[in-house]
Amino acid sequence: MDKFTTLTGIAAPMPLVNIDTDMIIPKQFLKTIHRSGLGKNLFDEMRFNADGTEVADFILNQPAYRETQIIVAGDNFGCGSSREHAPWALLDFGIRCVISTSFADIFYNNCFKNGILPIVMPQEVVDVLMEDARKGANARMTVDLENLTVTTSDGQSFGFELDPFRRHCLLNGLDDIGLTMEKSSAIDTFETQMAQSRPWV
Repeated sequence: MDKFTTLTGIAAPMPLVNIDTDMIIPKQFLKTIHRSGLGKNLFDEMRFNADGTEVADFILNQPAYRETQIIVAGDNFGCGSSREHAPWALLDFGIRCVISTSFADIFYNNCFKNGILPIVMPQEVVDVLMEDARKGANARMTVDLENLTVTTSDGQSFGFELDPFRRHCLLNGLDDIGLTMEKSSAIDTFETQMAQSRPWV
């Protein structure tokens, strides 16, 4: 998993509330077990018409937001079914951070396991960040995980809180497998001891 330290990038405003996982990645794209390749189907039913052409006014189809790395979203982002394909699709598109007033619990947890930083901010702060995101590609927002701050394009900085363990995992690029591998020396020692004390196992 790629480390997350500091991200400076284009932020897309998506003020819609209750953006659920079926909107993020519709059910017909859940057949794959691969994490890559889903970005092209991110927000598929909002991004594309029935004939496959782009919906011109959808935010991620607009020229200024095609390289979006941050989403500033409405309340209750990631609600709905517990599909891990939702953060897979966001990450494959290039999204590394989502900022909202609240997230669905399962989606929130899945983000950390896939290298995405979900940030909870109060409504008044999200409103400021949303307005900054509306400035387009020339307005770059900075997310600093080390210092737990989000800074707008004009220099306004806002702090946020995050569980220290989750912060540690993102800063070091550790998913569940990575966390296990940190203990590889202790695991090897245990297996050696078990082989000597219980060779019949």
